[in-house]
Amino acid sequence: MIKKIDMKNIKGILFVAIVAILTSCASATIFPISEVVPAAEIKAKKMKQGRWNYQITLTAINLASPERLTPAKKVYVIWAVSESGTTRNVGFFININAEKSIYKASFPYEPMEIFITAEDEGDLCIPNGVEITRVKLK
Repeated sequence: MIKKIDMKNIKGILFVAIVAILTSCASATIFPISEVVPAAEIKAKKMKQGRWNYQITLTAINLASPERLTPAKKVYVIWAVSESGTTRNVGFFININAEKSIYKASFPYEPMEIFITAEDEGDLCIPNGVEITRVKLK
């Protein structure tokens, strides 16, 4: 006996399939609670782009402005650690007591770890400020 399939069922199946495909391509990692900015909720999402590249999206909710820290800082710098152990300054959060701050970038290598520091300058080659939080990516 053959059942008749209506458009509602087809749309539902397509919707579930699309959601499954989109969510399976990216892995999200939640940063541990920071002792410096404990109200901040920060997560990283790593997604493969093509053969060699990766896209990282960091989302920070309730991240206090770095000027409110003791001692006050000017910027939150984002650092990525490659598989070989090389640490690179990959950008910073633009944040003035924002409810939500987002950072998004593409990398020509797979970042294995991300950490955030509060710094006096944003263009540093090595971190020397207060580490806010750190996470190994999935």
